[in-house]
Amino acid sequence: MQLIKEATSEKLRGGFYTPEPIAAFILKWAFNGNKELDILEPSCGDGVFLKEIQKEKYEYNSVTAIEFDDIEAEKSEAIGLNKSTVINEDFHKYCINTDRKFDLIIGNPPYIRYQYFDKEQQQYAADIFNKASLKYSKLTNAWVSFVVGSSLLLKEEGKIGFVLPAEILQVSYAQPLREFLAHFYNKINIVSFEKLVFPNIQQEVVLLLCEKNNSNSHLIEHLELRDAEELKKLDVSKLKSPKKKIDFKSNKWTFYFLEQEEIDFLERLQSDKKFKQLGDFAKVEVGITTGSNPFFTVPLSTVKFYNLEKYAKPLVGRSVQVPSAIFTTNDWNINRDKEARTHFLSFPKMAELNGSIGARDYIAWGEEEKINEGYKCRIRDEWQIVPSQRISEALFIRRNNKYPKLIINEAKAFTTDTMHRVTVKPEFELKALTASYYNSLSLAFTEICGRSHGGGVLELMPNEVERVILPYNENNSDLLPVIDKMIREKKDISEILKITNQKILKENYGLSNSEIELADSIWKKLSKRRLNRGK
Repeated sequence: MQLIKEATSEKLRGGFYTPEPIAAFILKWAFNGNKELDILEPSCGDGVFLKEIQKEKYEYNSVTAIEFDDIEAEKSEAIGLNKSTVINEDFHKYCINTDRKFDLIIGNPPYIRYQYFDKEQQQYAADIFNKASLKYSKLTNAWVSFVVGSSLLLKEEGKIGFVLPAEILQVSYAQPLREFLAHFYNKINIVSFEKLVFPNIQQEVVLLLCEKNNSNSHLIEHLELRDAEELKKLDVSKLKSPKKKIDFKSNKWTFYFLEQEEIDFLERLQSDKKFKQLGDFAKVEVGITTGSNPFFTVPLSTVKFYNLEKYAKPLVGRSVQVPSAIFTTNDWNINRDKEARTHFLSFPKMAELNGSIGARDYIAWGEEEKINEGYKCRIRDEWQIVPSQRISEALFIRRNNKYPKLIINEAKAFTTDTMHRVTVKPEFELKALTASYYNSLSLAFTEICGRSHGGGVLELMPNEVERVILPYNENNSDLLPVIDKMIREKKDISEILKITNQKILKENYGLSNSEIELADSIWKKLSKRRLNRGK
């Protein structure tokens, strides 16, 4: 965790300036011919939205702009926008204390982690969540409380238009926000971009455009553009009538990258009791948290140099070290001979190291490097003893590129938190479960349940892995040798799925050819979108 004193001023303020085409488009959508709006900008920065209102000569009743940073507030004040008031204050405080209501709230809220809030800000943010009947989490980010707080300041009918990190679609700490927005607003439009639109930062953003109109409908639509410049050609009337029904049970909004037919298909399968989740068959937990992987995971040369053989256990620590669906002792030997970090150091208490001069020297070197002062190490009774040293029979790679692998841990290797440990429940069979995972439907759900990062990486946490639909059948174990061989031969995953889908989805679960094609197209659509981020 980064300390406040080490953080940049940008991080503490959370400010990254909105590109002009984005501000222009949000205002074009927001005004839409209306000339009597009371407008709020809850984090105006240097005033890009205020400048755009001035430049386009929009007519309105009033503009209220809030800015926490003194210098930025002065810049916004200097714009001299007609009928505007700039308030140098924290938005959270303003939100809790004002009685004003607005027709339109627009902006680019700051991206500040909870740890950078001072105590007063934390309390005001918690108050906003309480006011909205939401549970406040210390994992949350300022942009979440800005969106919730702004929504509470709308009149009975009104709009919000925000530039937000794409995390809103998928991260767990934004789940209460997604639920809140789905119920609070009648129309939601999400505009995303194939290319990064903020210069100099690797932050994928979306435009969240919401409308409250007192109807009983709750509709949502997703539109993806190549870049921010394409906004200039986009007809805002396209956003007037979102078509997709909001699924209040869906915990991620990546669903809405799909067509209604595809969404309906997935919802139907989720409600079909014969389709269970991976968590019904196995427990998924994080790997070993060492506190310092470079110290506790080492190559063979380090083991030999310090005579650490007594304490060195087999380890698989990286996805590139796993060539297939079964990780064998031979695979481990190949990694070891390549000088990969294939050994986990499992040290006992210092009192038990009497005759182990090499181990004492290695631990002493670790203390010289201040490994023992790292948070995870210093909270232990003896810093060199890593907790939760348990081997699991299967592994699930936490961060993935083309597709996530579920792997049988035949080598009985330890793993760090780069992989999750998977323990199959006693009544189910390991090989059958592993083979059952390799189908288009399960892979589609890894994209829906996980979250994408810069570079096109797909990450799944244990609870997200457990939510993946898994069409388990004991006779699927017959497929495992074929799956393992094809992955080892570096066959494209689509070739493997042509074989596995027939048995797993069609023969055992009764899906039609058209339904299998639909599942496959959903997986390809979502994975292609994610992988395009890495290009």
